[in-house]
Amino acid sequence: MTGTDTLSDKAIRAACRRAVDTGKPEKLADGAGLRLDVQTTGAGWWRLRYRFGGKEGMLSLGVYPDVPLALARQRRDEARALIAAGTDPSAARKADKVAQAARQTVEALQAAGEPLPGTFEAVAREWLATVHVAKVSAGHAARTRIRFEQDAFPWIGARPIAELEAPEVLTVLRRVTARGAIETAHRLKDACGQVFRFGIATGACTRNPAADLRDALPPVPTRHLAAVVDPKQAGELLRAMGDYAGHPITRAALALSALLFLRPGELRQLEWAWVDLDHAQVTIPGALMKRRKDEKLNGAPHVVPLASQAVAILRDLHPLTGAGRYVFPSLQTKDRPMSENTVNVALRRMGFDRETATAHGFRAMARTMAVERLGIDPQVIEAQLAHAVPDALGRAYNRTTFAEQRRELMIRWADYLDRLRKGADVVALPTRAA
Repeated sequence: MTGTDTLSDKAIRAACRRAVDTGKPEKLADGAGLRLDVQTTGAGWWRLRYRFGGKEGMLSLGVYPDVPLALARQRRDEARALIAAGTDPSAARKADKVAQAARQTVEALQAAGEPLPGTFEAVAREWLATVHVAKVSAGHAARTRIRFEQDAFPWIGARPIAELEAPEVLTVLRRVTARGAIETAHRLKDACGQVFRFGIATGACTRNPAADLRDALPPVPTRHLAAVVDPKQAGELLRAMGDYAGHPITRAALALSALLFLRPGELRQLEWAWVDLDHAQVTIPGALMKRRKDEKLNGAPHVVPLASQAVAILRDLHPLTGAGRYVFPSLQTKDRPMSENTVNVALRRMGFDRETATAHGFRAMARTMAVERLGIDPQVIEAQLAHAVPDALGRAYNRTTFAEQRRELMIRWADYLDRLRKGADVVALPTRAA
């Protein structure tokens, strides 16, 4: 029977010298599977031959002389103890390397202030970067990220996403509702739900606790932007706009706000390149419209027919701003459009407070009064407002353009505003008998 611990330091040094002198490697056995493979460089590799599960294995135990004989024997004994306990030492070493790499990754992330793998923040940021930004506008994605950073990550960001339950998520949302931001809380809940669904798909978690919170938050209060929808009040507003003594660019923006059915952001960012006065229309690129990201990129532009009154306003405005990019440039620099508050500030200066009239309220005024006073088909108005409404087949957007009907709508609407401004057509609606 082969002995154990048969080598000595003296014998190893002699073998290393011989290998260098002769140029021939040697193998020195120490027993119990341990041997030293001496190289012609004078160094050697410690190796342990063993059997586990009926198969032969080989384990490297280090390089001589960095690993001396005594340390090699210690490592051999540790490996054989693992075998006796039912563990393959090679598999244990691989597991140790994986664990060490994981620890190093964690330490590096912690040093850089980054979220750890498997945490809610890590999964949420991956969802933001790979899914959310591909579906929504850059501004929408930024708002979602800020919402997470302010209202979720400080509380549950470091928690393993697989361990989160509905009560813990609800506590986060209640911090938001406690400050009165109920709509923000609902948006945050919806975003959390999307993160959990993404986590399920990627294997980071197995369920979506946000789905259990459907009825756990107070409802979002119905909030409508102020709008003038009474003909008499509309006439007063239009006359005040006509008498506005402010900057002529602002005065034109007020008038076209009432005429064009546009969102305030669309109006103030109008570019002269989109205006065709000869054909009496404005063509707004899909990227500027309020749409899903794919519709912004691939959707058709929004065409706004111009009544003669709108054409006249734009022709009068062209000598003032036509040499630049924007129809309504900022009063400070022509390189950017007017401020989003310009029209609202003008309304305040005319004496209309925010509970009475807003820039966005001109759209509601047109939507309401064009139906009630002019009898226009609501579908035509919705198309002119560029609302995303289902069509008869249930598609996400109604593809019907109503081109001719919308041109007639814009002409009738402009003429109706003229009559209101002059004090005509202010007739009370019939009331039901008590």
